[in-house]
Amino acid sequence: MTQVEALHREDAVRGRTSGAPYPDQLPVTSVASNLASMAGEQVHLSIGGRPKVVLPTPDPRLLARVEEARSLEELAVIVSEYPDSVEAWARMGTIQEPGRFDSTLAAVSAYASYRVGYHRGLDALRKNGWRGTQLVMWSDEPNRGFLRCLDGLRRMAGWIGEYDEESRCAEFLLQLDPDWPPVDGSTL
Repeated sequence: MTQVEALHREDAVRGRTSGAPYPDQLPVTSVASNLASMAGEQVHLSIGGRPKVVLPTPDPRLLARVEEARSLEELAVIVSEYPDSVEAWARMGTIQEPGRFDSTLAAVSAYASYRVGYHRGLDALRKNGWRGTQLVMWSDEPNRGFLRCLDGLRRMAGWIGEYDEESRCAEFLLQLDPDWPPVDGSTL
């Protein structure tokens, strides 16, 4: 199935009529006028006017546990207790990345951890008002776990030869945060 066919199929499933603009083709005024319907959700306007989403701040005690974990076993306990924690999945991916173990198994394991964290992050973004067109900025610290997972997924996709996915992830990172990659000295 081609990309165009996939888009048309998705349109049919979502009840969109052919020729209707995709959300990223809507003028900013249309996007802004729809903000009223998202009352109570974590959607903010950025300086440029494009809306952005900021995830809720993770529990500092959980973040401390994730940061202090030194083994996969410790992280496995944390992700089993907090399966929605994108920070824990990001750390699990980081610990498994090649260079630490230099193996395809490590790369595939890191890829899997980052992919789970990425999908948990998408779920969290949607719960907080993300509709696919808003910014998700690295400068907003609660978003960093999700962005780490997406960037880790990009790196590991390249490592295992999934170059199309690596490219899609790189493009998605730039769509979410036009200033990507971060230059603030923080670690990915």
